[in-house]
Amino acid sequence: MGEEYRGLRILSKMKRGISRCLLAVLLVFFFLCQTNGLNVSRPNILLMMADDLGYGDLGCFGNDTIRTPNIDQLAKEGVKFTQHISAASLCSPSRAAFLTGRYPIRSGMTSRTEHRVIIPLGISGGLPPNETTFAKLLQQHGYATGLIGKWHQGLNCESHKDHCHHPLNHGFDYFYGIPFTLVNECQIGKNPETGIQLRATYWFCTQIIALLVFTLLLGKITGVWSVKWKIIAFIALCGILFFIYWFSKFKFFRYWNCIIFQDHVITEQPMKLEHTASNIVKEAVSFIERNKQGPFLLFVSFLHVHTPCYTTERFRGKSRHGLYGDNVEELDWMVGKILAAVDKEGLKNSTFTYFTSDHGGFLEAREGNVQLGGWNGIFKGGKGMGGWEGGIRVPGIVRWPGMVTANTVIDEPTSLMDIYPTVAHLAGASVPQDRVIDGKNLLALLQGAVQHSEHEFMFHYCGTYLHAVRWYQKESGALWKAHYVTPNFPSKEAGACYGKRLCPCSGGGVTYHNPPLLFDLSRDPLEANPLTPNSEPLYNTTVKQIERAMEEHHRTLTPVPNQFDLYYSIWKPWLQPCCGTFPFCWCDKESANDHVII
Repeated sequence: MGEEYRGLRILSKMKRGISRCLLAVLLVFFFLCQTNGLNVSRPNILLMMADDLGYGDLGCFGNDTIRTPNIDQLAKEGVKFTQHISAASLCSPSRAAFLTGRYPIRSGMTSRTEHRVIIPLGISGGLPPNETTFAKLLQQHGYATGLIGKWHQGLNCESHKDHCHHPLNHGFDYFYGIPFTLVNECQIGKNPETGIQLRATYWFCTQIIALLVFTLLLGKITGVWSVKWKIIAFIALCGILFFIYWFSKFKFFRYWNCIIFQDHVITEQPMKLEHTASNIVKEAVSFIERNKQGPFLLFVSFLHVHTPCYTTERFRGKSRHGLYGDNVEELDWMVGKILAAVDKEGLKNSTFTYFTSDHGGFLEAREGNVQLGGWNGIFKGGKGMGGWEGGIRVPGIVRWPGMVTANTVIDEPTSLMDIYPTVAHLAGASVPQDRVIDGKNLLALLQGAVQHSEHEFMFHYCGTYLHAVRWYQKESGALWKAHYVTPNFPSKEAGACYGKRLCPCSGGGVTYHNPPLLFDLSRDPLEANPLTPNSEPLYNTTVKQIERAMEEHHRTLTPVPNQFDLYYSIWKPWLQPCCGTFPFCWCDKESANDHVII
C-alpha cells in the first residue's frame, strides 16, 4: 500500500511538472510571438502605392526590359491580381477612394470642371473631415498608424494652420512627406507647371477686374454714378491678383508647393529632390523599427514615378528606357529597402504587405520627343481617362506568408477600394454602417475560400461624369464593359490626347455614345472591336442590365460639395503653408540630417 501511495505521489509530481513545462513553453512561445509581432488575428499592415506607374512597367506583369527584382520577388512570395482596378484615373480622387473604400463621388472628391485634382496646395478643397479612412479605423483599434510620402488630399480649410484635411486629422499618428504632389517646379530648371496655369487664370481675372474698375471710375468722372467703398475693394482685389501673377512669374510656386512636412511642421521649403527618395526610405524603415512590437499600419505613398521623374545619380542613365525607366528602377530599390527592414525585424510572416499604383501611366507626359510616362501593357488609354482600361487597371500584389498561397495569380475583378474593408477586418474593426462602402473584403478570395470576386458591377468616373460601367457575369465568365463617353484622340492610332495636359471629361473633347460601345473584356481585353446587336446576340440584354445597375447606383448617391469645383479650387493666399513670412517662404530644418543613401 505504501509503495502504491509513493508511486501515485511520484506520478502526481510528474504530471504537475509536465503541466508546468507545457505552461512555460506556451508562455515562452507567446512571448516570442509578441516580440516578433506574430499576431495572425491582428497583423501589421504595410501598404505601398506608386504614383502613375503603368500596368506593364513591372517584370512580374510582363515587362522584360525594366529591372524590378524586388517587386517581382514580392509577387513570387504572394498573390498577384491581374484585374486590379482603380476607382479613378487621377491622383486625388483615386487616393480618396483607396483611403475610404468609397467611390470619390460619394465624398465629393470630384469636379464638374477640368480642375480634377488638388492643385495648387493653398486651396480649401480636400478629403472632408467627416470621411472615415482606414487609418482612423485602425487607430481606434490600437494600431500605430503612419503615412510616409505623398498625401494630395488637401491641407487647410479656413486658415494656413487649421490642417482640417491633414493626414493627422484623418487617423495617421505620424506623417512625413509632401501634402501636395510632384510638379515640374519641384525640380530646378524644369519648365513651370502650376505657375503657368495660375498665371493664365489670374491674369485673365486681373483683366476683367481692371475693366470693371475702369468702368466704375469712368462712371464717377462722367457723373453717371458715385464711387463708393466697393470701388476701393475692386482696386485692392485687382492689386492682389496682379501680385499673384507677378510672383508666379518669378517661380515662387516652387517655394509654395514643393514642401516637406513632419507631422504639422514644415521641415523643408522648397524640398530638395536629391534627398527625398532616401529620406522616404529612412522614414519608412524608422517607423517599422519604432513600432516593431506592433500592431502597426504603415502607408508608404511613393512620389515615384510621377513627373518630373527626378532620379538620383545612382540610378540615372542605368535603364533601357531613359529617365522614366531609371525612375521605375529606383522605385524598385526603395521597395526592396523597406521589405528588407520588415525581414530584419522578423516581421515578414506577421505583416500583410500590399503594393499597387494609384492609376495607369501618364501617356501625355513628354519632354520634347522623350516619353516621361509609363507603359500600360496591352491596354488602351491612360491617366486622366475615365473608362479606358489603361488608365484604371493597375498592378496589385499581396504577400502574407502562411496565410495566402505564394506565387498565386487571381484573375478576378478587384478594386483598390477593397483594401479598406480587408484591413479593417484584419484589425478586428467594423466598417462604418452609416454610409455606403463600395470595397469588398478580399480575404476569402486571397485564401481560396471563394473562387469569384464579390464585385458584379464597377463604375468608372471622369470627374462627376460616369464614362463606363463593367459587369462581371460570374456564371458565364463574361466581363462586359459599356462606354458611354470616351475622350477624342487626335487619331485612331494615338491612344492619348497628345498636345493637351489631360484628356477632358466632357464637352467638345469627348464623344457621347448612345447606344454605348460594348466590349467583352474576357475576349477583347484591348477594347479594340466594339460589339453590336448584329455581332453579339446578348447586346441588348446586356446593355439593359447595365443600365438598370446604373440607375440603382445613382439612387445610392447623396449630394455633397464637390471639392475641386471653382470655389474650393481657387488658390487662397491665406491658406498657403509657409515657414517664413508669406510670400517669402523658405527653410531647411533637415540640413542636419544624414542624407547618405541607405
